[in-house]
Amino acid sequence: MSETNVLRMENVTMQFGGVVAVNDLSLDVPEGQIVALIGPNGAGKTTAFNCITGVYQPTNGRVEFMGKTMIRNHPTGKMKKNYLGTNGDKYANERNIDPTPDHVVSLGIARTFQNIRLWKSMTVFENVLVAKHMRAKQNVFSAIFRANAKEEARMREETMELLKEQGLEQYKDEIATSLPYGLQRRLEIARALATDPKLLLLDEPAAGMNPHETEELMENITKIRDQFHIAILLIEHDMSLVMGICEGICVLNYGKIIAKGTAEEIQNNPVVIEAYLGKRKEQ
Repeated sequence: MSETNVLRMENVTMQFGGVVAVNDLSLDVPEGQIVALIGPNGAGKTTAFNCITGVYQPTNGRVEFMGKTMIRNHPTGKMKKNYLGTNGDKYANERNIDPTPDHVVSLGIARTFQNIRLWKSMTVFENVLVAKHMRAKQNVFSAIFRANAKEEARMREETMELLKEQGLEQYKDEIATSLPYGLQRRLEIARALATDPKLLLLDEPAAGMNPHETEELMENITKIRDQFHIAILLIEHDMSLVMGICEGICVLNYGKIIAKGTAEEIQNNPVVIEAYLGKRKEQ
């Protein structure tokens, strides 16, 4: 499998006032791999996702996507004086780059959320179709003169294909929020895939699922990686899912990396065990 990195985070720090939520995070997501970012509650995992996707501008650090710098920042002004992280001067002589979330999506990064965020008044079909418009090959003139009928037909056809792949075609006319919880999770993934990403970020995709649903989710994530040829970075507390499908695992605690490695290496790491259980493994 290729070791070309789809995503590379370097020295990413996110400070809110006097609180350092993420501290000097460096992480690679290789092409075609499923990588997990795990850690106890409050470790900074979702904050890291928000730094990648443009929701937050990191206080310091650099994010590279597909070999090009996508995000870069360093502490300035009052924050420069009050900065509590590390490597504060590393990027000081480089221009800041601060993309908006929609620009990050257009580059090829899509995400789901810890708390499901579907468009509540829209149908299942409409939720995915709207996302398809991110890649629409049309402009204001084609819309005015109704010259985009073929493009609209293409998007509707591809929307149905995505719904079929996620087992949702029979619910296409249902209001999105009327679906059972597990199917809403599938719909959110389908909507993310509609933007044609090169990297998919999943924030606690198994949250609230029973063991059977989690097993189906594991199969679905692996299928998505293989079928769409994309890399996946996920946050998850269900260790059976993480250990079952992830090639690489990065563990955060209090915003700092405490371990990186394979499933076996992480399972047997005493620092990780202590972070989760508060005590060292019995001898």
